[in-house]
Amino acid sequence: MRLSLLTGSLLAAVSAVTHAQQSTVPVGGSPPEHDQQTVDVQGHRGCRGLRPENTVPAFIHALALGVTTLELDVVVSQDQQLVVSHEPYLSHLICTGPHGEEITAAQEKQYNLYQMPYAEIRRCDCGSQQHPDFPEQQTVAAPKPLLTDMIDSVEQYLRQHNRPPVGYNIEIKSSPAGDGVYHPAPKEFVSLLLAVINEKGIVERTNLQSFDVRPLQEARRQAPTLRQALLVGNPGGIRKNLKELGYVPEIYSPHFGLVNKKLRDYTREQGMQLIPWTVNERDDIRKMLDLEVDGIISDYPGRVLELVNG
Repeated sequence: MRLSLLTGSLLAAVSAVTHAQQSTVPVGGSPPEHDQQTVDVQGHRGCRGLRPENTVPAFIHALALGVTTLELDVVVSQDQQLVVSHEPYLSHLICTGPHGEEITAAQEKQYNLYQMPYAEIRRCDCGSQQHPDFPEQQTVAAPKPLLTDMIDSVEQYLRQHNRPPVGYNIEIKSSPAGDGVYHPAPKEFVSLLLAVINEKGIVERTNLQSFDVRPLQEARRQAPTLRQALLVGNPGGIRKNLKELGYVPEIYSPHFGLVNKKLRDYTREQGMQLIPWTVNERDDIRKMLDLEVDGIISDYPGRVLELVNG
């Protein structure tokens, strides 16, 4: 299936969406004071609960809702281009192949994006199939975009709608076992990302996040001032996780189920922001707000904005 989505039409499609008033702080800004409620509202993979994940329509809709930061993932194509995608392959849940063919769970890892040139990747539709976990998601035919094209679309929308700058929270998807199989080694991966964000002039608004400490450590060598978030989902404890990283990053980003007052207090003592993922249910969002976290990553950023703005 050949897709014909154009950035201009995507922007026009959301021009009528009512913009939520923002009362938040972008991830690239200074850590918030805690004498009043402020929170960085981050749209997870754009706004996965409402639009196809990691697609331009999802990011544009998240902007229209009023997020202050766009959370996204990047992988690398065969021709060394950064592609916005959570998996380094075509997920059978959301994608069809370059010829419009259906993909089964058993087949999906054969569609290794690191072995596919972007010209082939862009022919794959990753927006027409509704994700089974998100019944509110409105589908639209969409490819996995290049990071450069995604940034261009976002910045164009902000200019056209006279909106303030937003943050970019970019996750490098990597693991030691995946080096040379699903992605390049950390040094090259980080260099590719730094080249794009420098070219697009968004370094000051970008945060690099990863579960894999290696790209964070490499980025600290290549770009010492780039803000970082350590993503964690393990119950091993913050001290153990920071010891593995080897230094204190700007942001600690755990699964929301790991967040409590003790963790919040410790992150403040260490000068880190606390930004949990992925907080979707209103009761859980309220709990995080009551704990005065610095940001919330959500598939439904509109729900967070509703509660933040009262």
